[in-house]
Parts: sequence; C-alpha cells; structure tokens
Amino acid sequence: MDLILWRHAEAEPGSLVLPDTERKLTPKGVRQANKMAHWLDSNLPHSCRIIVSPALRTRETMAALERKFKILPELSPGASADEVLAAANWPNSREPVLIVGHQPYLGQIAARLIAPMQQECAIRKGNVWWISQKQREEDDVETYLKALMTPDLVVK
Repeated sequence: MDLILWRHAEAEPGSLVLPDTERKLTPKGVRQANKMAHWLDSNLPHSCRIIVSPALRTRETMAALERKFKILPELSPGASADEVLAAANWPNSREPVLIVGHQPYLGQIAARLIAPMQQECAIRKGNVWWISQKQREEDDVETYLKALMTPDLVVK
C-alpha cells in the first residue's frame, strides 16, 4: 500500500476571533499548493483515494489538485494518528491513499511507519511524504519512504 501524506500549505495565523478550522491559505500557501498539486498530478495513480480534513486550509490545499476527494471529520486538527490511519485503512487498502491533513498527526504517522525510534517527524507546510510498503517474503513487509517532495523543489 502507498500512503501519501500532504500537509496543508501555509495558512493565515489564527486569532481569537478566527476559528482554527476557518484559517485560509496565504498567497504563499496558494503557490505552495499549486506547485505540489502539479507534482502530485504527475505522479499519483488515477486509482488513488483522497481523504481531506474538513479545515478550510486543507480543502484549499486540495483544491489545487482538481481531483475528487472525500472530507472526513476523522482528519480534523487534533485527530490522533490511530484515527487517521484507520480512516486510510492502513495497511489494508488495496489502492493508494492520499491524506491532506495536519501536524502533529502526519508527523506521528511518518515516524511510526518509517522511523519508529522517534515520536514524530517534522513535516513542513506544503510538503508531501510518500510512504510505501513492499512484500519481501510471505511474512516480511518492508515499509519505506518512497519520496519526500517540497514545493521549493517543484519546477512548474
């Protein structure tokens, strides 16, 4: 199974009057989302299932990709890594899954799957971490980081 983690792009800061879930992307965030969407569109299989947090900044990040997606409350800010992995059906999904979400749970998932000696990886805003599994032998599954892409590296 392939599990692709896409952290939302840069969003406006929170405030006392602006709920966290209503924060919009900044102009820089829109550029980040567009660059990563270009890269993802060139690399994602068409069969990829896409699940997105209901927060506005994740929906705006995903909108740049122009593919069908499903909003899941299980991916809201504050969700646990276990809840998100269950929503993605890891590791049993037959199709690749792209999660558009938040720290800290994306970093916790990355650490759990590829660096179990640490509690969390720092996934920067707009970055994509592509985690894959490979069957080596009947009972031996290898989980590895297939790709890590940042908007600064995308040439569009």
